[in-house]
Parts: sequence; structure tokens; C-alpha cells
Amino acid sequence: MRTRFVLNKITLFCILLSGAGLLCAADAGGVRYEVKADRRTGQLIRRAVVVTPRIISPVEVKPGAPAEPAELKADRKIDQMVRDAAKHYQVDPLLVHAVIAVESNYNPHAVSPVGAQGLMQLMPGTARQLGVRNAFDAEENIRAGVKHLRDLQDQYKDDRLALAAYNAGAGAVKKYGWIPPYRETQDYVYKVGKKYGDARKALAANPVQTAAASPQPEVPRPPEHRPIEVFTDSEGRVHMRTK
Repeated sequence: MRTRFVLNKITLFCILLSGAGLLCAADAGGVRYEVKADRRTGQLIRRAVVVTPRIISPVEVKPGAPAEPAELKADRKIDQMVRDAAKHYQVDPLLVHAVIAVESNYNPHAVSPVGAQGLMQLMPGTARQLGVRNAFDAEENIRAGVKHLRDLQDQYKDDRLALAAYNAGAGAVKKYGWIPPYRETQDYVYKVGKKYGDARKALAANPVQTAAASPQPEVPRPPEHRPIEVFTDSEGRVHMRTK
């Protein structure tokens, strides 16, 4: 009986030692053995467990290309949306950017105290009129906001009044015949106008070359003509010849 007990202890020691070695190699993948006592019988049971090696996926970086923050990618994406909508509705994209900066500071989930939503702070009623389904969708919001701004520009023929109507509503501009005497609206027109003016000055100071200058075609030189000499011979006949 004692001999059997000693053998069981030796067997258990060997199993645990083998299991410990396999556990150390688990990170390399393969098979791992676990030793557990059966709750019903009390006997030690060794079980094989398949181990999946831990693999760290490499980050794909193009040679020579610096890592680009997610915020920068988002800014470029919004900028492209602004360019597309501005081109479609013939609005200066710099003006659209100025409106977005003052309205929401580029927060697509912004909601004002009066309920204006998204990047260009569309009121729910205005959004419905423009066919907007989701005012918090950046592309849909920008496209509708630019269209609304274009309509106001066409109506008032003056960017200052268009901006005032964008902020206070067309009814307020019609009532006063000019920028309404509301502090918020006057500040809004000033802030957007200043951002727009500063952006235009910066662009004028540092124009972006959108395309390389193409070489001017060479104009063919006219053929050289030798001067003509007119003379009369002894018989009175007129002749012409080149010198």
C-alpha cells in the first residue's frame, strides 16, 4: 500500500514537471498539457490543449510615408466633402469652412441650445426642407448646408445678409432690411466674415499650385526673305530679282 502511494507521488511529480515545461513553451504555439484532479474520483487527469501562437500583426507603412493621425485623416475627409459640395453649388469653399468653424468648430455631433444639429448646425425644420435624413451625417449635413447658403446668396446678393439669414432666419433679415440688431447675429456675421477674409488673404499670400505650368508651344519663326531689287534693262523692260 505504501509502495503504491510512493509511486503515485513520483508519477504526479513527473507529470507536473512535464506540464510545467510545456506551459513555458506555450507562447510558441503547439500542444499544452494541463493536469487537474477529477472532482468525482480524485484521480489526476492530464489533458492536451491546443495552443494558438500569439502573432502581432505588423502595421503596414509605406516607405517614406509618415504615420498620419486619425484626426488629420478626418480633417482631410471633411475638407474633401466641403470641396465637393462647394463645387456643386458654386460656393467658395473658404466661406463654407468659415461657417463650419463658427457654427460647430468641426464637431459633426454638435447640438446647439435651440436644437441646431451637425457641422453646419441645421435646424430640424430646415433640414427637413432640404431632404436631410440624418443631420449628424457629415456629408449629408455639409451638402445641405452649402445648398442652403447658396440659396441665401442668390436671394440677397450679399454675403453679409446671406450669413445673417443663415443665423437668424430669412424672416429677420426681411423685417429689418439689413443685418438684424441681434447681438448674436451681428457677432456671427463678424466672426464668419473675419475667418473668411483671413483665409482669402492667406491663400493670396501662399497660392497653391494645382498643376505644373506646361511649357509654351514654340511658335515657328517666319521664313527669312531676301530683299527684292527692281531694275529696268536697256530695252525698258522691268525686272525683279533678289539681292
